[in-house]
Amino acid sequence: MLPEPIEAAPEGLDETGFRTGSIAIVGRPNVGKSTLLNRLVGQKVSITSSKAQTTRHRITGILTRADAQFIFVDTPGFQTEHKTALNRTMNRAVRVALADVDVVVFVVEAGHYGRADAQVAELLPRDRPVILAINKSELLKDRNELLPFLATRSAEHPYAGLVPLSARTGLQTDVLLDEIARHLPRQAAIFGPDDYTDRNERFLVAELIREKVFRLVGDELPYGSTVTIEKFEEEPALADPGGRFCRIYATILVDRPNHKAMIIGAGGAKLKQIGSDARADIERLLGAKAHLELWIKVRSGWADDQARLKSYGYE
Repeated sequence: MLPEPIEAAPEGLDETGFRTGSIAIVGRPNVGKSTLLNRLVGQKVSITSSKAQTTRHRITGILTRADAQFIFVDTPGFQTEHKTALNRTMNRAVRVALADVDVVVFVVEAGHYGRADAQVAELLPRDRPVILAINKSELLKDRNELLPFLATRSAEHPYAGLVPLSARTGLQTDVLLDEIARHLPRQAAIFGPDDYTDRNERFLVAELIREKVFRLVGDELPYGSTVTIEKFEEEPALADPGGRFCRIYATILVDRPNHKAMIIGAGGAKLKQIGSDARADIERLLGAKAHLELWIKVRSGWADDQARLKSYGYE
């Protein structure tokens, strides 16, 4: 449910002892930040794929429990390559998130800690609690391997907590929530109890389409693609009185003509699959039947054009 900010605690939530705060989820690309956000919120609010730069925006996910409201910010992976305006914008989103939140969750992969992780660690604040979330811990063959890894990480930063977990299976994510809640300020909820994101439907629909492009075209397609919603029209569903029917017209923007061919695929098969898979997810998101039309346009250099980035929603 999309949010309507409120002035007081939601009905049924006692303000006494209630905690509310913002939490940045940070880490290098492809460490599982978006998967973790979706697991914690219990809804798909951030798209996922194995491709770097899948998350490009600050995505807010909201979870409300009886004792606390968690306002999560999923940030882009901190970029060390491809020095474009897009990358600078994404890195700025990481820095802004770290400056604005009450708690930071730094996500690393169990048993793996490299230069990219260390660069994110250098950005971690010293004046707010930082919790180290060790993701993919279920993949370790020997759990004893985790002990020296935790000891080394503990010596590098004064972490408020260390939580081995699995974003994929949900292992110990409840422990992470409890640890975060301990550090949130005591205050009333900001959003309603059923809200799960602050993003509107147009944004979420565009992200679902982009996810399918990344997943289905894969490593063949460079990161220079994005999606814009040209029209989002809603009308009553003829077969379902009181229901919704949405007509969505979206454009996939690519950097080069050969990228366009990659997305179309042989005989248009790849584009058809992208549309079909995206529409299924969009209908689940909207709780409505949807008609989706996709176009592909070449916009050379868009990822290094600050004015275009802003027009496409990159802040």
